[in-house]
Amino acid sequence: MRGASHLQTLFLANIYPMPDKKFTIEDKNGAKISITVHRDKRIKKHSKWMWQGDGSILLRVPYRLPNRVIGQFLDQIAIELEKREKIAERRTDAELQQRAEHLNKTCFGGKIEWKAIRWVGNMEMRLGSCTNGGPTDGHIRISDKIKKWPGWVIDYVIAHEMVHRLHSDHSAAFWATLTEGYPLSERARGFIKGVGFAEGRQYEDD
Repeated sequence: MRGASHLQTLFLANIYPMPDKKFTIEDKNGAKISITVHRDKRIKKHSKWMWQGDGSILLRVPYRLPNRVIGQFLDQIAIELEKREKIAERRTDAELQQRAEHLNKTCFGGKIEWKAIRWVGNMEMRLGSCTNGGPTDGHIRISDKIKKWPGWVIDYVIAHEMVHRLHSDHSAAFWATLTEGYPLSERARGFIKGVGFAEGRQYEDD
């Protein structure tokens, strides 16, 4: 009977999976962030979380995780968000210029020239832009929406726009220069596509 009861429990669990639960946390500025906790049978030990297109967070946890442990995962997210905020605050235009100079020297032999590089907040789908010609020739703009992304992905976006100073289009020569100079390019593009898929967006290379 005990075995039959166990099998019945598994059968019912497959038919009636545990529903998602919603929680709310606050960031250091007091802004409320909605978190949906989804029990995922594909996850065995560790949790995984990602931003959604509406600004909420989806947290995937092991299917049979005890409810008392969920609070620990929420605390971990809050700590990680605070760390990212602190990192983003340090990413100023001056720091962006330093990153660009370092990439130019180490990846492209110092051969790329530009006039200005800065963060901007008016890009929705584009990650960056570079102007060749006209009154703003040599101006590179990077979307401030990626400030909290990993540094190596930000470096890819910077490198991408810098290479447009050598090749204005996305020609074979452009991609060859970029991938040879910045070997993490394909990995970064995969990261960007993954974030876009999770958010329901399609970020564009300029």
